[in-house]
Amino acid sequence: MACITISVDQSLHQRLARFPWINWSEIGREALMKRYLFEKFLQTGKLTKEEEKFCHHIDWHPVDELSLQQEYIKKLQQIRKNKHAKPMTKEEAQKWFDTL
Repeated sequence: MACITISVDQSLHQRLARFPWINWSEIGREALMKRYLFEKFLQTGKLTKEEEKFCHHIDWHPVDELSLQQEYIKKLQQIRKNKHAKPMTKEEAQKWFDTL
């Protein structure tokens, strides 16, 4: 396995030292892997099964980093303006809760 050394200034080192239970190497590995997967996903639009497994393990996906498209934002704004459903009566709400 390769080794990477990262230099940080004294102030950051002192702040990191306040959290001795955190595995900073693991944090760095995850960040680097996320960056790699994001760049790969932008180029190919695909991930391997192993990469998908990693993403699932850390509850993250490259799509999470993409900004929303304007057409989707417009749809959401239109939905927000319109009423989606009629209000429930007290009896309808009770019936719905009873099915849970």
